[in-house]
Amino acid sequence: MYKQGFDNDKYIEMQSEHIRRRIEMFGGKLYLEFGGKLFDDYHAARVLPGFAPDSKIRMLIQLREQAEIVIVINANDIEKNKVRGDLGITYDLDVLRLIDAFRSFGLFVGSVVLSRWQDQPAALKFQKRLESLGVCVYRNYPIEGYPSDIDRIVSDEGYGKNDYIKTSRSLVVVTAPGPGSGKMATCLSQIYHDHKRGIHSGYAKFETFPIWNLPLKHPVNVAYEAATADLNDMNMIDPFHLEAYGQTTVNYNRDVEIFPVLNAMYQRISGESPYKSPTDMGVNMAGNCIFDNEAVCYAAKMEIVRRYYNAISDQRKTGGEGKEVSKLKLIMKSVGLDTDFRDVARVALEKADATGKPAVAIELPDGRIVTGRTSRLLGAASAAILNALKTIADIDDRIDLISPEILEPITNLKVGALGSSNPRLHTDELLIALSICAVTDPIAAKAMEQLGKLRHCEMHSSVILSGTDEHTLKKLGINLTCEPRYESKRLFHGC
Repeated sequence: MYKQGFDNDKYIEMQSEHIRRRIEMFGGKLYLEFGGKLFDDYHAARVLPGFAPDSKIRMLIQLREQAEIVIVINANDIEKNKVRGDLGITYDLDVLRLIDAFRSFGLFVGSVVLSRWQDQPAALKFQKRLESLGVCVYRNYPIEGYPSDIDRIVSDEGYGKNDYIKTSRSLVVVTAPGPGSGKMATCLSQIYHDHKRGIHSGYAKFETFPIWNLPLKHPVNVAYEAATADLNDMNMIDPFHLEAYGQTTVNYNRDVEIFPVLNAMYQRISGESPYKSPTDMGVNMAGNCIFDNEAVCYAAKMEIVRRYYNAISDQRKTGGEGKEVSKLKLIMKSVGLDTDFRDVARVALEKADATGKPAVAIELPDGRIVTGRTSRLLGAASAAILNALKTIADIDDRIDLISPEILEPITNLKVGALGSSNPRLHTDELLIALSICAVTDPIAAKAMEQLGKLRHCEMHSSVILSGTDEHTLKKLGINLTCEPRYESKRLFHGC
């Protein structure tokens, strides 16, 4: 059952103020490496109930007059047509999407940096495309011996070879479409160039997770390990912070590993480093905005189990090696979890066993669980959505919200004119049909009015759902998991 435990308004206010203070610490110029998702941080929203997916953007809007955005993309990723798995678009197209999105919020996008530039043909083509659209483009180059050869890196043969990015604001937010882009190197390269020009500037890092002032094994931090299980990374105690201050804080292993190198670079550039630990570099205030630890712990544990279910379903779809699944099993065990923690999974399987058909269960905001099964005209997910709307609206289950006069023509169209072998309505088709009925039927209209109450609900399916259903349920804000099996024994499973 969904229960808030995070103060989003406090977070936006506190985070904005903390970044302002960090800008002042460096005399009015800060390069802020911005990790994670800026527009749609649904992981944070799930493990910190009350956190809004667009919180980071709303925070930046408060700094709009001070901030400009620099987007970094690895030229090799352009050449390889690397795709964002969550969006299904290539990294170069995502750069265009990010520019549009930032501008829609009134944020200034100053430039795009093509990192690890080696005259890649696709990257050159993308540069010309950006410039034709009026976007400033700069290039950063590979540095031999990076990141260990400090003498070369912090020299005219290293950072000095990179283009100097012309910026005009006190806060330069450096972000990217994905990991491995070169955000940190871009920030340090700018500090090097600024120093040579007599400009005092600094570097800081913004990452929501792991949350530095929560315990190492707090479920929120463990949930982050679950979210990054495919990277084979882990959270760890920051040894530099512990030695410097005698205080236990949590950081990510890659940040801990790179800190001595980063610190040495900083010392070489500026003469001294302002930081004694990776934790010092961060500006994240999320841990200070949790007001109900029990609610947050429950949400994070649910996320860990969801990650496990998603991994075993993905393994079934792709035939992968299962390393991610094995790691997630260990992560669940470390916090005393198993799949029994997810009640909707048990109910969905019980319904499937009782009916002999694929079944779906949904846990409503008040804790009640409703189910749906596959029928002649409705898929199990569609049936469950319809039953959930009826239950929330207190509509008699015997009432047909969608008349046969609407259903039959749709199924006939799918099978006849469109050649589908599946006459049953997917969730998007169901909602369209229901919205049509709602025009003339007040009961159907009452059901439609409940759609927003499905956000944050938990759902489990006894079989892997179609991509169409998954996409629609995600848009509704429903947290879906599936058993790792298909409804049929066919080798190809399309939409």
